[in-house]
This record gives sequence, structure tokens and C-alpha cells, in this order.
Amino acid sequence: MKVLIIGGSGFLGYFILNNLKVRNSVNYTYYKNQIPNESGFQLDISKKTEVLNLILKINPDVIIYTPALTVDLSETNKELAEQIHVNAIQNIIEGCRITSSKLVYISTTYVFDGSKIFLEDDVVIPGNNYGLSKLKAENLVKDSELPFLILRTDQPYYWKKHWQHNNSVLRVIDTLSQNKILEEVEDWYSVPTFVPDFVNALEKLLQLNKTGIFHLTGSDYISRYEWSILVAEIFNLNKDLIHPINSSSLNLPAKRFNINVSNDKIFKATGIKMKTVKEGLIEMFNTKLNDY
Repeated sequence: MKVLIIGGSGFLGYFILNNLKVRNSVNYTYYKNQIPNESGFQLDISKKTEVLNLILKINPDVIIYTPALTVDLSETNKELAEQIHVNAIQNIIEGCRITSSKLVYISTTYVFDGSKIFLEDDVVIPGNNYGLSKLKAENLVKDSELPFLILRTDQPYYWKKHWQHNNSVLRVIDTLSQNKILEEVEDWYSVPTFVPDFVNALEKLLQLNKTGIFHLTGSDYISRYEWSILVAEIFNLNKDLIHPINSSSLNLPAKRFNINVSNDKIFKATGIKMKTVKEGLIEMFNTKLNDY
């Protein structure tokens, strides 16, 4: 299988690349950060001609689209969110039509607004601009008449490479390792996703030639505070340094929602059981990357 990963040097893209290249022919694009010792294609996803030329050159069986802004940046710069989440995916869709490529779009649980355990076919009502712009992209993918996968995830965590942004687990480890106080939100709940599970499930979906929408998330609905306590316990750090706070004290641009989703569908489709937070953290503790 010939695969092109858009944003392959990013956090999720990098681990998708490393997993898929073992058994497939994989190319990737980057905007600023090329992976050391890994040839890729520099690409501005907003430039339609560049996107189409690259897709025609590679002629992939599958294109995986990973780029995304943060929740708050999507709220404060709606024009950029529209460009990255919506306009750019339209360019990718046009390329996929020419090459008859399958399209995999990495989306978010923020297409929902909380209040229940959501299934893949439940009504989507985003509560902030991040979720809204990702939903617009989902709709473009669904209406494209292409074979597609839409994979909604939440709070992916694992070790990272030095050029990538921190995630929630590494922020806890870094702060507590310096014996600093960590203020952690006790009223934000999510379903954190262990990245190796995500990439394994994605590969299995491709092997089985599945299409449609799947929730690729972890199996725990947990608060940020409870999550950070587990990190401290498993990594032998001082959990007394973690102080609970309420999210209202942060005054962030974008509203957050406590969104719980079911991942039963991915288990039934692939046989892969997404890990609980404790299971993921224990495996992470035992597989520390050499350069972190």
C-alpha cells in the first residue's frame, strides 16, 4: 500500500509514519520541521497547485491528513482555523479525486458539546470554533464521494520528539521533575488516547479496508486532575505538588466541554481494545524514547 501522510513530522503524524512504513511504502509532508534522516516533501497545504502536483507525483492509495490548530488558537484566529481545517482539506479532496485515493481525516471529539456518551452516528453540535471548523472538514470529506475514514480522537499522549509540542502527560512529568507546583484543572474531563493504540487501530482499519467514522480514543473518562495524579504515581513523582483548580480561573479564549465518547465500534471492527489511562501510562513508562 502506498501512503502519503500530510503533516508527517507532527506528533500524531510521526508515529503514524513510523508504524505504517514497516509494511508499506510511505511518504510524508512537513511545513517547517523535517524529520532527521527521513526524506520528505516540504508543502504549504494552503497552496492548491502545490498540493495537487505532489499528490499526482506520488499517486498514493491512501492520504492521511493530520494537521490541526490548538483549541484556543482556533478561537482567536478563526481565519487560520478555516484555512488549515477546511480550505486545505478541500485541496486534498481534489487531489484524491484525481488519483482515486482513500482519504483518512484525523478529527476530534470536539464536534460534540458534552452531556452524554456519544456514538459515531450521534448528532454533532460543536461548542467552539475548533470543533466547528473540524466538523466543516468532516462534512467535506463525507460529501466527497471518496472512500474515507474519519477518526475522532481526544488528548493523544505519548513520548514526543524534540521539535514537537508538549502534551498533557509530558507537561506533568516535566513540571514535577523540576519539583514545581502544578495547577491542574479538576472540572475538565476527557477520554485520553494512547498514541500507539491509535496508530495500531488506524493501520488495522486500512488493512481491513474499512470506511466511515470511528472514535479512536482511550477507554477512560477522566479529569485532568485525576489523570495528572496517575502520571505522578506511575512515574514516581511527587503528587503532592499537584494542586486542583477550577477551569473558570483560567479565562481561556475557547470554551471546553466534558465530552465522553464510546470506542466500542473500533473494538468491534479491529479487535483492538484501546487502553485505559493507567494501562497506557504504564506502557509509556516502560518504553521511554532515547532522545526525550
